[in-house]
Amino acid sequence: MKICLIVDDYMPYSIKVAAKMMHELACEFHKQGHSVTVITPDPNITKKLDIMMLDEIKVCRFKTGQIKNTGKIKRAINETLLSHNAWNNCSDILKNDKHDLIVYYSPSIFFGPLVRKLKKLWNAPSYLILRDIFPQWVIDNGMLKESSIITKYFKYFEHLNYKSADKIGLMSQKNLEWFNKKYKLEDKTEILYNWASNTPTIVKDYSLRKQYNLEDKVIYFYGGNIGHAQDMMNIVRLAKNMSKHPEAHFILVGVGDEVDLVKRAIEKNNLQNITLLPSVDQEKFKQMLAESDVGLFTLHRDHVTHNFPGKLLGYMCESKPILGSINPNNDLKDIVESADAGFIEVNGEDERLYEAAVKLLDKDLREKIGRNANTLLNDVFSVESTVNKIIEAF
Repeated sequence: MKICLIVDDYMPYSIKVAAKMMHELACEFHKQGHSVTVITPDPNITKKLDIMMLDEIKVCRFKTGQIKNTGKIKRAINETLLSHNAWNNCSDILKNDKHDLIVYYSPSIFFGPLVRKLKKLWNAPSYLILRDIFPQWVIDNGMLKESSIITKYFKYFEHLNYKSADKIGLMSQKNLEWFNKKYKLEDKTEILYNWASNTPTIVKDYSLRKQYNLEDKVIYFYGGNIGHAQDMMNIVRLAKNMSKHPEAHFILVGVGDEVDLVKRAIEKNNLQNITLLPSVDQEKFKQMLAESDVGLFTLHRDHVTHNFPGKLLGYMCESKPILGSINPNNDLKDIVESADAGFIEVNGEDERLYEAAVKLLDKDLREKIGRNANTLLNDVFSVESTVNKIIEAF
């Protein structure tokens, strides 16, 4: 088949987990004999459209405004224009290159109009990989009111996004149940777990430990968005509680709207056991993770949807034990702990999270749980099974 992938962020320039996941998906489609075209925005190109080949995948980058790491109003406007800009800048090649299947990723919620147009043009079905139920999580966290005009605006595009899909893949059983109860779309929904190819990083010349004088430390590593949805103060509190264990050190890598909040908290509490670093490219990120000892994640307690952070796949791939916090009733805890792949507590249960972190100071335990995490990746979250499930849907 000829398959069109649509995503708002892609390799090789992105450091986002979604970009890595979608590229691995594209490569697996190609490996199984399909040809793949990726449609993705890029605010940094100077022309309307830039086409490149990446690992035998055709990547079409269309000119757009900034949609990452920018102000909320500017981002909302530029994301609203995604479908318009994609069609305006790519229509010449899309009209003359029929595809058999459209696979698109959310976030963003604004690709619905483009998908609807392509479905009609190509007479092709569409599969929505739904990873972020927006604007629901923003409402949950009190950043938007349910009845506001802005919320209604976002919900219009959200519903259009769902309407444009013939099949919708959600990331967990609890997410599927919640989504079907709210949106009544049982006839087109299924579980589609996050995925990753199991290719551990070969550590090269770069040394995280030497650069930051951490040779004798147990490194708890967090990589990704440092924002409100994560509640990063949760990790700051953990680091503060772990200060009594001088061998423990926390490294946080990423960007987001809570970076300054975290910086101020580190300074205010004089925390010597946290190193806060800006985003790095994918290769350096993998090198840093490979040298670390524990993979960290955190989710805001107020979420009513049940997210499965993509960063966990990277931790599993590198055989790192998982340590994290979730919102209540998130079935991620059952999935990880039933495989003995890590420790997960509800956000706010600081003492339990601290006790789990202390357990992971033991090297033998870390190695055992890390091996289990890698096995879990193979058994449940392989990219091969993801491709097969998408193909089988049609």
